[in-house]
Amino acid sequence: MGTPGVSIEPAGIPKSPGLLERLADPSERVQAVLLLAPAALLLGLIVVYLTLSAQYESFVLPFIILLAVPMAVLGALLLISGRGLVDDVYVQIGLVMLIGLSAKNSILIVEFAEQLIEQGRTITNAAIEAAELRLRPILMTSFAFLLGVLPLYFATGAGKLGRHSVGTAIVGGMLFSTVLNLFFIPVLYVIVKTLLASISKKDKDKGRPSTIEPDQPEMLRAG
Repeated sequence: MGTPGVSIEPAGIPKSPGLLERLADPSERVQAVLLLAPAALLLGLIVVYLTLSAQYESFVLPFIILLAVPMAVLGALLLISGRGLVDDVYVQIGLVMLIGLSAKNSILIVEFAEQLIEQGRTITNAAIEAAELRLRPILMTSFAFLLGVLPLYFATGAGKLGRHSVGTAIVGGMLFSTVLNLFFIPVLYVIVKTLLASISKKDKDKGRPSTIEPDQPEMLRAG
């Protein structure tokens, strides 16, 4: 115990005015967490991309799958803004969760389309058939999850604002991504796969040896 009237300051702590006040201020800690939120979102995208790249042994298919994430983020921010909430820590947690939730629907379409292409379907037919056959599983899993999040969306009592932020972000993101990605993901899949097929065909044509002999007439070469 120290002597009354004598202030004892621990060694190693800088004597900065207002230091204890800044350490005790919760708003500054919240601001620090918000600054780290974009890094957490980017890290989540990188982890999911690398995991899908290892699974599909391709760097292109995961790119198509992750195109669902911007749709989910847009839907979450629109509903957050429409409900009058702020972009706080709870919203950032919901956005990180949406990376996996929105990519799940794209995985169902892209993976089944790849299986159909291996069976001999064209790219367009495979994308259309995959979207049709995976429509019911996508809707069932998405709306089952949305029903589970509704208690957060309509929460009451102490701490309801935090629950509202998480629930609103997830509900808006899932609704937006589920509806739009059923149309956009097959279209993007057809575009990207067609471009890859044309590039691969050009590379094969360049590497194919010419069958014209050097001593053949010029007319045969033109033919």
